[in-house]
Amino acid sequence: MSNTDLEDDLRGTFERAAASVPQADDLTERATTGARRAQRRTWVVSGAAAVAVAAVAVAGFGLAGSQNTPTDPTEQPVAGPPQSVSPTPQVLSAQTVSGTWQPVRMVGAESLRAPRPKDPVLVFRPDGTWGGSDGCNGLQGTYSIGPRGAFTATPGAQTLIGCENVPHTGVLRAAKRIAMTGDTLQFFGADGRELAQYVRSR
Repeated sequence: MSNTDLEDDLRGTFERAAASVPQADDLTERATTGARRAQRRTWVVSGAAAVAVAAVAVAGFGLAGSQNTPTDPTEQPVAGPPQSVSPTPQVLSAQTVSGTWQPVRMVGAESLRAPRPKDPVLVFRPDGTWGGSDGCNGLQGTYSIGPRGAFTATPGAQTLIGCENVPHTGVLRAAKRIAMTGDTLQFFGADGRELAQYVRSR
């Protein structure tokens, strides 16, 4: 058999085999669709991987920044406004209360600023004596100061001129304790209530 006859025989065999295969009109379309789906899956997987890599990178950068950033030892927390501190009451003695005092508040005295012939003042002396004026009469007596501001006073002789008198004597008789903070002197009764408050004038 010549080469030409052999080629013709083979071609005929191939043609008969091809004719016996069922036709699939959508074969090309299905092949193309499958390729597209495979390509989409590849993109989705690639995108998810990229997002994961970016998240890991950001987290790693944050951790590295927080661990490697040195703390400045000179940095101090911002302080708030200074808090007001109440004055501490002073230790009392004849020396600390020595001086002239004017009344600014007093139980039983309606007006401490009314016009009077004299200024209503109390004067405490270091030797344990006191004096002063109720606005009309000269006053005097003795006093003592004990532990924790315990106080006693005894009035002495005085004149009896009547006016709108400031009742210093009544305050001194009733006072059982005194307290001094700065230039303010307070007198308290046996029940702890404030009887009067004076301020130092000189």
